[in-house]
Amino acid sequence: MQIDRVAFRNIMAQFGAAVSVVTTEGAAGRCGFTCTAVCSVTDDPATILACLNRTSLMNAVFKSNGVFCVNVLGAGQEDLSAVFAGQTGISMADRFAQDRWDTLVTGAPALRDAVGALDCTISDIQECGTHTILFGRVASVRLDALRDSLVYFNRQYHALPVAPTGSQQDPLALASVSCSTSRVTRCG
Repeated sequence: MQIDRVAFRNIMAQFGAAVSVVTTEGAAGRCGFTCTAVCSVTDDPATILACLNRTSLMNAVFKSNGVFCVNVLGAGQEDLSAVFAGQTGISMADRFAQDRWDTLVTGAPALRDAVGALDCTISDIQECGTHTILFGRVASVRLDALRDSLVYFNRQYHALPVAPTGSQQDPLALASVSCSTSRVTRCG
């Protein structure tokens, strides 16, 4: 059964998602892209996934470097999202000049004023349809729990305010994890 792509995209626009810039750096180079296709896989061991278009020139760079950092954007960072989505025509090197970056454990660029950063080593890679799914074992986490988040819903940016809580916990700091050999699996 063939599903209408426009109808599929329209219903998927109803899923609100955090806006992130996913970055990598290593022997293959430094690059990053805007992404809403990030989710938790398991908390033991802490693992997430991020999806990257298979036709992107960045695909081989991420696979070769073996690391990535998911930088969760905050309210007011719509311009940075557009820059890393390639909507501004700015070169990759100049994209990183738009804000301040440092590194955590893996060496992948971590945005200093992000809501949070999940620094990962690639533990698995799967190819599915038009996208590569990068599974990342979380090596370290940084969180600004007081910052409003940026979400994308119904093809528009929205600020999601911090919900008041009884207590704030320190950011979770996980031990460094070494990168294992990745395997590639195809689905679909």
